[in-house]
Amino acid sequence: MLGPGRRPGPELNLATGARRFVLPTAQDTHDLGVRLAALLRAGDLLVLSGPLGAGKTALVQGIGAGLGVQGRVASPTFVIARVHEPGRPDGLALVHVDAYRLGSLAEVDDLDLDVEAGNTVTAVEWGAGVAERLADAHLLIELARAADTDQRTALLRPHGGDWAQRLQQLG
Repeated sequence: MLGPGRRPGPELNLATGARRFVLPTAQDTHDLGVRLAALLRAGDLLVLSGPLGAGKTALVQGIGAGLGVQGRVASPTFVIARVHEPGRPDGLALVHVDAYRLGSLAEVDDLDLDVEAGNTVTAVEWGAGVAERLADAHLLIELARAADTDQRTALLRPHGGDWAQRLQQLG
């Protein structure tokens, strides 16, 4: 039995390495992003999916906070992509992409995102089905929001590389 203010920990699927988190508030979604940032490395690709209001931008804002990037992380819906420079000399930059208005794989290619080059992490909202091929390995983050509540769930699915091992470190 959990004490007051305690939540169950994340679920781990040993066969796939996937992790599922229950996030009671938008702040919990942000905080998961902060914790995830500690696992990130140059060249990482994060592909986010989920309906409007599921918490994609809140999660990326947490990642930006955890990385210590410069500037306010906001949805890049109208500019398609934003680069947030590192806040310290040894830090990582965050490339934040919104693929919602992109209609094809060719339009993603037109952005000329070189995910694996430089000292950057790339997070693509609405990226499922269009962004996975930007890198050999990626982390798919599927977000959902319960009806009539702030509670969200995040399912983190590793694809290639050492993502499954890294996700085991995420408490």
